[in-house]
Amino acid sequence: MSLLVKSLPLVALRTTRRTLSVFLSRPAASKALSKNQAAVFSVSASAETTTTTNNNNTATTAPNPPLPFKEPLDWVSRTRYCGELTPEDVGKRVRLCGWVARHRVHGGLTFLNLRDHTGIVQVTTLPHEYPDAHSIVNDLRLEYVVAVEGVVRSRPSDSVNKKMKTGFIEVAAEHVQVLNVVRSKLPFLVTTADDAKDSAKEEIRLRYRCLDLRRQEMNYNIYLRHKVVKLIRRYLEDVHGFVEIETPILSRSTPEGARDYLVPSRVQKADDTFSVMVFVLAKRLPGTFYALPQSPQLFKQMLMVSGFDKYYQIARCFRDEDLRADRQPEFTQLDIELAFTPLEDMLKLNEDLIRKVFLEIKGIQLPNPFPRLTYAEAMSRYGSDRPDTRFNLELNDVSDVFVESSFRIFADTLESGGIIKALRVPSGAKSYSNTALKKGDIFNEAIKSGAKGLPFLKVLDNGEVEGIAALASSLDPTKKEQLLTQCSAGPGDLILFAVGHPASVSKTLDRLRVFVAHELGLVDHSKHSILWVTEFPMFEWNDAEQRLEALHHPFTAPNPEDMEDLSSARALAYDMVYNGVEIGGGSLRIYKREVQQKVLEIVGISLEQAEAKFGYLLEALDMGAPPHVDTFSVAGGIAYGLDRLVMLLAGTNSIRDVIAFPKTTTAQCVLTKTPSEVDPQQLKELSIQTK
Repeated sequence: MSLLVKSLPLVALRTTRRTLSVFLSRPAASKALSKNQAAVFSVSASAETTTTTNNNNTATTAPNPPLPFKEPLDWVSRTRYCGELTPEDVGKRVRLCGWVARHRVHGGLTFLNLRDHTGIVQVTTLPHEYPDAHSIVNDLRLEYVVAVEGVVRSRPSDSVNKKMKTGFIEVAAEHVQVLNVVRSKLPFLVTTADDAKDSAKEEIRLRYRCLDLRRQEMNYNIYLRHKVVKLIRRYLEDVHGFVEIETPILSRSTPEGARDYLVPSRVQKADDTFSVMVFVLAKRLPGTFYALPQSPQLFKQMLMVSGFDKYYQIARCFRDEDLRADRQPEFTQLDIELAFTPLEDMLKLNEDLIRKVFLEIKGIQLPNPFPRLTYAEAMSRYGSDRPDTRFNLELNDVSDVFVESSFRIFADTLESGGIIKALRVPSGAKSYSNTALKKGDIFNEAIKSGAKGLPFLKVLDNGEVEGIAALASSLDPTKKEQLLTQCSAGPGDLILFAVGHPASVSKTLDRLRVFVAHELGLVDHSKHSILWVTEFPMFEWNDAEQRLEALHHPFTAPNPEDMEDLSSARALAYDMVYNGVEIGGGSLRIYKREVQQKVLEIVGISLEQAEAKFGYLLEALDMGAPPHVDTFSVAGGIAYGLDRLVMLLAGTNSIRDVIAFPKTTTAQCVLTKTPSEVDPQQLKELSIQTK
């Protein structure tokens, strides 16, 4: 009976009590029926196809029962995988299972390529020896699911395909079984030719993700992700003795720079009803919510207080923020925390880990040790705290050249406290016309960064400069020579300028630097630029809210040298940057309550608010939080964006290509059509009304 119930469709289990009693009371009668009749009876009984009598004694006849299944379900075993067959298997009998990747007829023979998760192998038919198998193969279509039994044999010399791993052998099919067919038109081809240029749009790929994941590229990416995670686990646990500990998903909101995903609590719901409109609370009546974690930040600190010396977790995290190619609302990060660990030991452990990942996964030997830049150096030289150093374009502060300049835009900028920086583009004078610099793509890149224009000068072959006329004429021979010297500019070079507040200047020139490097082919793709950026500021100014906020998070420890003025202190924080992409970041933690309360006060959180939001952490800090040899930090921690790291290792441009079921840039899942409306009863139970 239990097996019979499991084989029925879902609707069969959604039945009334009367129907269920009929279904359970008839097994004796079914013994006299044939197998087909019994199957019909069991389905029809569960679907209410029997004649019943209602309370008014009126007979009701149900619809006719559905026809029996033509083909039974069959779980076929296989003896080998498609992509693992080699010439050493010639003469062996094998049973393979997979999908039809290619189907063709040539010289009276029918061939198909059979694909499973290991690769593709060619299957051929023998029409005279095995006509039934030949007939079935002739009727196959792409992506049919089949089982093939036959003998491995060498291909004829003129049929060898050296581009295929299995290109020296084929399987002569003796028996073929169709396990499932394709009844709908395929939205795109799963297996394409190596030189195929057309590809399905991402929206279509995400909509039919099960097909997309069958593609070789996606299959490779997901297995690559698995290998990276497996390697990380083995290294941390077996080499360094880390313990993996899961932290709660349902927690409370913490200030980490992005909006939280909130989950209302039904058990602790408020008595009053409150309204929600477009995910914004209309009025703040009493009600309790969980927040999905943006990171396991506070829990891992408490694990250190608890005495777990080395913690790690492959953690799921959630952030409600604007999306882009390398960002998702739900993502995975490698979370690491250690007690009694100085900064240098923390950096070395992580360098060793990443070197091992790159070497074993991609065969790439990274430098030992990693280069380092302070935050101030990175911003000064590259305009970015995650610089790509595979190309040598650097920024130059030329403010002193234009002191008391007749070019009013530059002079006014300096008088108002701004700066002037320049970016030299080698041989850029010939690469970019004046028209392009005034209204072309490079000009538009500057505008997108927030700049109001793009001042420029070109160095001519005779050493003179031309470009913005008023700018060129403002330079006397001495100032011109000073500018060219500071920028290391010579004939044929282009000089781009940005003026204003240091943050806006860096933003503009960083964007132009990356744009120019890629457009002019200045990026050395054979190089691997990995480095640490250290000594971040503790705080940055929030213009919108007119207050200081933590640059990383408010639990980062300040540099011991800067304790007298925490508002301008450097943080004991560090980011790891690979080819211009941040792949990980962390900090040493505050472990004394008085320091933590002071930091929270600086970012605008009062003692009362701190107690309400972080009382459990502050309490833990008062219960013997373990320090290390440095004065102001208990533990070193770091988190790697696993999705982003795998994206870089896979050589793709979007983290959606390394996540099995990602969201779109509008935070939707087009496969399951979420987010979606829910049953009004569910909202009622939560005391939520929507408008």
